[in-house]
Amino acid sequence: MARWEPNAPERLSKAALELFAERGYENTTVIDIAQRAGLTKSTFFRHFQDKREVLFGGGTLADVLAGAIVAAPEGVAPLEAVGCAMDTAGREAFTAERHEFSTLRRSVIEAHPELREREALKGLALTAAMAGALRQRGVPEVAARVAAQLGALAMRIAYERWSDAGGEEFGEAARRALDEVRAAVGS
Repeated sequence: MARWEPNAPERLSKAALELFAERGYENTTVIDIAQRAGLTKSTFFRHFQDKREVLFGGGTLADVLAGAIVAAPEGVAPLEAVGCAMDTAGREAFTAERHEFSTLRRSVIEAHPELREREALKGLALTAAMAGALRQRGVPEVAARVAAQLGALAMRIAYERWSDAGGEEFGEAARRALDEVRAAVGS
């Protein structure tokens, strides 16, 4: 086995997801994942705390969303800043190349209560990151929290649609979901 090979986190994530789908989450070990990826157990633990974290990728998406909200054009409404962040997430995180992985990831998570719980916690972290970025833009606390919650709902709807359907870009699905959320709340 080579001492170093590129893309270890991506390889580990792909291997874990394949094994979770084949054997089930409970029946897959860290050693299984490392072996499938052609890496060692110590390499696994250099990148992830445990086998759950392989599917949740740290704070990367939260950072993308928060950074894009802060960078949104000056003067845009809070939900529009969130829309700009969803556009960025579509370009950087939810790409056509990631569609198959994302679809399988979603089905594995839905099949395991422990993973659903971790996904819900990740959703809370994304919402908090968006609210924090909105406050950084000067949006008052309550308005920032409401916009972040509505944005998180639109993101969840868009992710479900995008991972189910394919073909549509995530940014388009997110903007459509955000428009539907806005219409549902009457703003």
